[in-house]
Amino acid sequence: QVQLVESGGGLVQAGDSLRLSCALSGRRSAVTMGWFRQAPGMNREFVAAIRWSDGKTYYADTVKGRFTISRANTNVYLQMESLRPEDTSVYYCAVGLRSDSRAYYYVEAGYDYWGQGTQVTVSS
Repeated sequence: QVQLVESGGGLVQAGDSLRLSCALSGRRSAVTMGWFRQAPGMNREFVAAIRWSDGKTYYADTVKGRFTISRANTNVYLQMESLRPEDTSVYYCAVGLRSDSRAYYYVEAGYDYWGQGTQVTVSS
């Protein structure tokens, strides 16, 4: 059974850093792993993804240069720097097992399993 468990969320001030972790179990490999986020009243949006085979990374424009996704074995991390109040969201980790098409890295349909989410709140 594939499971994803996120951790590391919390309440921080604008400008602070935070590191989210995601532990994948039930699989030893995947096509890609990603982070999405959802703010209250908003759709879930893509944040970052990492391709399992070569570690190539992909970012939303809103976080490029501030967030870094990385992977170590079956754990994926999201290092978030220079946090802003608009980064406040529930952050979800996801794993894609099927398609290696880059277009799928950016959309929810490209992922097969999701974690429960971890809350990140950035105060101004």
